[in-house]
Amino acid sequence: MAKDKQARLDALKAQIEADQPAPLLAAGATQMVFGAGDPDAAIVFIGEAPGKKEDLKGRPFIGAAGKFLSQMLSGIGLKRDDVYITNIVKYRPPNNRDPLPAEKAEFLPYLQQQLDIIEPKVIVTLGRHSTDSLLPGLMISQVHGQPQQANGRTYLPLFHPAAALYNGGLRQTLIDDFARLPIILDKISS
Repeated sequence: MAKDKQARLDALKAQIEADQPAPLLAAGATQMVFGAGDPDAAIVFIGEAPGKKEDLKGRPFIGAAGKFLSQMLSGIGLKRDDVYITNIVKYRPPNNRDPLPAEKAEFLPYLQQQLDIIEPKVIVTLGRHSTDSLLPGLMISQVHGQPQQANGRTYLPLFHPAAALYNGGLRQTLIDDFARLPIILDKISS
């Protein structure tokens, strides 16, 4: 099953490269950062867009926010290889600016295809960009840590790990919200 899903993800990555959504982003990036992890994961984490380190290495969440994400995963008994991590936008915006609404809209159909292939039990939106893209109209500050149902899927909106690094007050909130993931998975599985 995982091999088949990985083959389908590889084909989707090739399709994105062929389609060239957001061509100005692609032209300014070193490479596409498609996603990484278990193609058969129960949990998918979705950020907004790659940063500088991710752009250089071609892997999502490998900077300071990624280290914090790895620590939180370890805190609930998981490793990065146990989950799947991606972003809405697959190319680094110039100077790490926020992705534009049009850029997010161009990549959203591909992200939906990624989710269709992986079929996770829980989709964790990290920050306001991914939350707003997948759960329009919800404010991360009001729904963080509260499971949401939409389109037949379960979502868990969380603050972005980078936000918690820059705003120490959010750190414990994010850790506490993150700790609810195993409970939510158990409820879905039973």
